[in-house]
Amino acid sequence: MKNVKFASILGLALIFSLSSCMNKDALKKTLKENPEILYEAIKADPAEFMMVLQEAAQNAKGAMQEKKVEAEKKAFEESFSSPLKPMIRENESVRGTKDGPLVLIEYSDFECPFCSRGFETVTKILEKYEGKVQFIYKHLPLSFHPAAMIAAQYYEAIRIQSEEKAFKFHDAIFANQRKLKNGKSFLDAEAKKLGVNMKKLAGDFNSEKVNKRIKEDMAEAAKFGIQGTPGFVLNGIPVKGAYPLDHFVKIVDELKKRNLVKL
Repeated sequence: MKNVKFASILGLALIFSLSSCMNKDALKKTLKENPEILYEAIKADPAEFMMVLQEAAQNAKGAMQEKKVEAEKKAFEESFSSPLKPMIRENESVRGTKDGPLVLIEYSDFECPFCSRGFETVTKILEKYEGKVQFIYKHLPLSFHPAAMIAAQYYEAIRIQSEEKAFKFHDAIFANQRKLKNGKSFLDAEAKKLGVNMKKLAGDFNSEKVNKRIKEDMAEAAKFGIQGTPGFVLNGIPVKGAYPLDHFVKIVDELKKRNLVKL
C-alpha cells in the first residue's frame, strides 16, 4: 500500500509539473531530499509508473501546443497594429507591379529547399492578385548552405547589369536547385545562357557594393526575428516559413477588413 501511495504521489507530481504551473523547484527539492519516493514508485509498479509518465508527457504536449497556438494568434493580431517596416531602396528591383498596394518581401536562401516551395507560393500570389503586388527579393543565405552566399553574390552582380536577367537567373536556380552542388560551374553556365557579360560579372561578384547589399538584407531579417528561410513580410506582417497561399490570403483579407489596404 505504501508503494502504491508513493506511485500515486509521484504520478500526480509529474502530471502537475509537466502540464501546469506547479513550482518545479519545490518538486525538485522534494525528490532530492526524498529520492526513495522515486525509487519505490518505480519498483512498486513499473508498468503503472510508465503509463502515468506517458500520460503526463502527452498532457504536457497538448498544453504546450495550445499555448503555441494562442501565442501565434496573439502575435498575428498584434502585428497589424505594429507592422514591420522593411527598407525599400530607391533602386529596388520589383517583380510584379511597382507601387502596387501589396508589398511582399521575401528573405531567401537559394540553396534552401523550402525557399523553392516559397517561390512557388509567391508565383501564386502574383497571379491571384495580378497588378496589385510588388514582390521584392532579399537575401538570407544560411551558413550551412555553402552555395547560398555565392549564388546571392551572382544574383546581385547580374542585377547590376540587368534586372530582367537577374530575375531569370533567380528562376533558373530554383528550377535546377540540385545543380547548385556544382558551385560556380553551374552558376557560370546559367549566367552565360542569359547573355550576361561574364567579365563584368567577375569584377562585380565580390565587390563591396554587392556584399554590402547582401549584408543589409541579412541584418534586416535578423532585426525582424527572421532566422530561418524563407521569411516574408507582407505589408508589414511577418510570415516565418514556407506557408501555403491560403495563409497569405488570410493576411490580405485581414488587411482589407481593417482598412489597411485597398485592392
